[in-house]
Amino acid sequence: MKATYYQRGETLDHFPTENVENGAVVVLGTRIGVAAAPILAGEQGAVHVVGVFAMTKADGEAIDQGTAVYYDAEVDAITATEGSNTPAGYAAASAAATDAAVLVKLLG
Repeated sequence: MKATYYQRGETLDHFPTENVENGAVVVLGTRIGVAAAPILAGEQGAVHVVGVFAMTKADGEAIDQGTAVYYDAEVDAITATEGSNTPAGYAAASAAATDAAVLVKLLG
């Protein structure tokens, strides 16, 4: 097989089925990305798949730096509980149980 360079891969093209707000978490199969700008349903838009983002953390959960984290779509928050949640990446810094957000390094 021969590969041909296509793009850097820091953002990926995405065609959502519903409107997406700037900064919204977007589930991309077995991982997540973050909308780089508003995307209209059926239109092409960019989704960040590389970087560190501050994201809402599940209430009352402490997460240590380096811990694998997941996106829980039911509560629209990041958690350290795998279950049926979508892999998001890992905690770029520790977050206390009382913190509202956690820094997440996306899987990329």
